[in-house]
Amino acid sequence: MSEVEVNIGQLLRNVLKHGASDLHLVSRSAPQIRKDGSLVPLNLPVLNGNQIEKMCYSIISEKEKQVLEEEKELDFAVEIPNAGRFRGNYYYTMNTELAAAFRMIPTEIPSLDQLNAPSILKELVKKEKGLVVVTGPTGSGKSTTLSAMVNEINITERKHILTIEDPVEFVHDNKKCLISQRSVGEDTLSFAAALKHALRQDPDIILIGEMRTKETIEIALSAAETGHLVMGTLHTSSAVGTINRIVDTFEGEEQAQIRNILSSSLNAVVAQVLLKRIPKGRIAIQEILINNPAIGNLIREGKLHQVYSQMQLNQAKTGMQTQTQVMVESIEKNLISKESALAYSNNPQELLNKLGS
Repeated sequence: MSEVEVNIGQLLRNVLKHGASDLHLVSRSAPQIRKDGSLVPLNLPVLNGNQIEKMCYSIISEKEKQVLEEEKELDFAVEIPNAGRFRGNYYYTMNTELAAAFRMIPTEIPSLDQLNAPSILKELVKKEKGLVVVTGPTGSGKSTTLSAMVNEINITERKHILTIEDPVEFVHDNKKCLISQRSVGEDTLSFAAALKHALRQDPDIILIGEMRTKETIEIALSAAETGHLVMGTLHTSSAVGTINRIVDTFEGEEQAQIRNILSSSLNAVVAQVLLKRIPKGRIAIQEILINNPAIGNLIREGKLHQVYSQMQLNQAKTGMQTQTQVMVESIEKNLISKESALAYSNNPQELLNKLGS
């Protein structure tokens, strides 16, 4: 394959053309795109490592090349003319051949209404302080949900929103809000460093792209406690699992202190997965935990195994919903298949019981 026949810009424009979400470049394979959750090879010749390296190097800076060669990994974002914005990841495979994965970032930020998000999310962004965690596996739409929540604040409030991301994905225009977007590695050295200085930048809302470390979680909880609305992501699959993950990040006596802080400062956990929609597209299945006095008490006392049953009570008033409940409703509306739901379910037996299987 010669450079004349195809280049990285043409490949990324194929993602847009086919309505796909991702592009994968791996040696000894034709370029492949992900459409509605499944990989589809493009009708193009097989690539070798040299071709991939030449294309991939053409869109990154000398500094980024140095990072890649030293760390063997690179996360970045890039804007491609007539294609859009992409989050890229470069990595090495066998025989030190470069490979790449690109995720398309819509240039138009979706609203919560366009995402058909539960109405409770609009209430969560009105909070003056506290922690909101959006969780799910890679590719579950966490960034899209968080971006829509930021957009909701941007069109309804006059506040300063500070985002700390790696890299910056959705680029927000200042509407009613003032939005400062910082990219780890470019604008700040780390999530923790940015968070340490964040409170001196007079933010009302702080968005943390990923709560990766104990230090980051600790500072995020402190900011949520002291009068800021903090939103962040974790790679957990359920609402209760998210609380466990946060608590388990700490050791010994620290855990009781963290449970105390969480019991009062946690606003909500939104745990989501993306499933194939019938007949095409994808749909977000969201489990939502809203903190209230009963749940706060269970968190404080370490009775996290009782939180799930509490989530099932008075849902019309609380706005809470379980993953199983949303999956059952979606199956009954013929939005998703039973097989797809079971493949992604956190509790397949409960799902089968609810479906009467």
